[in-house]
This record gives sequence, structure tokens and C-alpha cells, in this order.
Amino acid sequence: MNEYYKLNKDHVAVPCTVIEFEETLRDCDGRRVALDEGDGVSVSTVFLGLDHSWGDGPPMLFETMIFGGEHDEDQWRYSTWGEAVAGHKVACKIAGINATPSEAS
Repeated sequence: MNEYYKLNKDHVAVPCTVIEFEETLRDCDGRRVALDEGDGVSVSTVFLGLDHSWGDGPPMLFETMIFGGEHDEDQWRYSTWGEAVAGHKVACKIAGINATPSEAS
């Protein structure tokens, strides 16, 4: 089981070495799936690069988190970029803000 991943040019997570993983962490913009803010609430979705399934099911490599408001610190994890985009849009609805189409695509 591999625990480290990086994104290829098509936003597909591929296994990598720990050195490549460390390089991935330096690219904050490249790891961001989407970020939306409004009325003191932020919804952020990012590529984690580290498998958060801990060996239980498919790799969980993306995370959405709400900051502020009634749902502060609610989070969801996903295996693919597409799932993360869809989850980000749902989290924005839960948080009561609009998802930016250009970022969440």
C-alpha cells in the first residue's frame, strides 16, 4: 500500500515517493481544488497527497472543510478530483455560500 501521492497534469492522483510528495506540498495553488468565501464563512477543498483512509478502503486524498459559521470545522474526504469538486459544491450549499464555477470545475 502506498501512502504518498501527487497529481498529474490531468488532476489524477498517482503514487509517488516521499521526496515527490514533499515537492507537492510546496505547490499550494496546485493542490487547491477550490476556495469560496462569503459572510464570514470559507469552504476550502485541497489535495492532501497523503492517504487518509489509513488502509481502510480506497485512498482518501482530498478534503473539504468549512471554516466559520454554523458548520465550522465540518469536513469530508474523497478519493478523486471529481469527487472533491462535487463535494466542494455541496459543502458550499451547506455553508450557505455560492461555489465559484471557475474554481470548482
